[in-house]
Amino acid sequence: MMAAVTDNDRVDPTVPHNARVWNYWLGGKDNYAVDRELGDRMAEMVPVFPQMARASRAFLRRAVTYLAAEAGIRQFLDVGTGLPSSGNTHEVAQDIAPDARIVYVDNDPLVLAHARALLTSTPEGVTQYAHVDARDPEKVLEAAAQTLDFGRPVAVTMLSVLHFFSDEEVRRTVGTIMDALPSGSYLAVAHGTYEYSDNTSTAALEHWNASTTTPGYPRDRAAVTALMLDGLDLLDPGIVSCARWRAEGVWKDAPEVPQYGLVARKL
Repeated sequence: MMAAVTDNDRVDPTVPHNARVWNYWLGGKDNYAVDRELGDRMAEMVPVFPQMARASRAFLRRAVTYLAAEAGIRQFLDVGTGLPSSGNTHEVAQDIAPDARIVYVDNDPLVLAHARALLTSTPEGVTQYAHVDARDPEKVLEAAAQTLDFGRPVAVTMLSVLHFFSDEEVRRTVGTIMDALPSGSYLAVAHGTYEYSDNTSTAALEHWNASTTTPGYPRDRAAVTALMLDGLDLLDPGIVSCARWRAEGVWKDAPEVPQYGLVARKL
């Protein structure tokens, strides 16, 4: 499922990119000066943003741990995976279930360039990467079906990606993917919101949208529910700040960040 880098897939180091800014906030090195400049400016406007990136990463670990250890899921489809960093989906899942099968999906050329870092796997399991646009759910499913068995439950993770999609793109992407999966499958989402923030977030979003080619669409609980959760049963504690979703240890009393976390099961 590896794809060659084409001229249309070249990385542009002169324009900030959401995955590279996120990588910078996480302390990574896969970013350019323009990404660090925008990341610093956004953090000046909303100081909690770097904490939000770390909270979202911790949410991934807790959600995948729940799905593998408690829900018994052995197949994962990570859509919009972003740049690899410590605690990827396959690392968490295969630490619990060595036979877990994971497919990562992203169309960012920098992610493609680093994809081999994602392709490590236990001998019992499988890890693959598909260079596919998440806005084309039919192609996502076609690529994932080469590795995953859609006759058995699959956990779909879409973390910090859907708030870059329009309403129609969210509805179509989530609906098409989840409709193709059997009862007992799961959806885990981290999604930006204005909740838990102040008015500076509006100015920050305007600055972000003027600086990048990936405009953001923060949403409230009602919009998230309407666009993503049709036919799904929302697990406790519902739609909450991702820093607080089933939080324990250092995250138990962590500040709430302007990004929701949720996990839902297909009925």
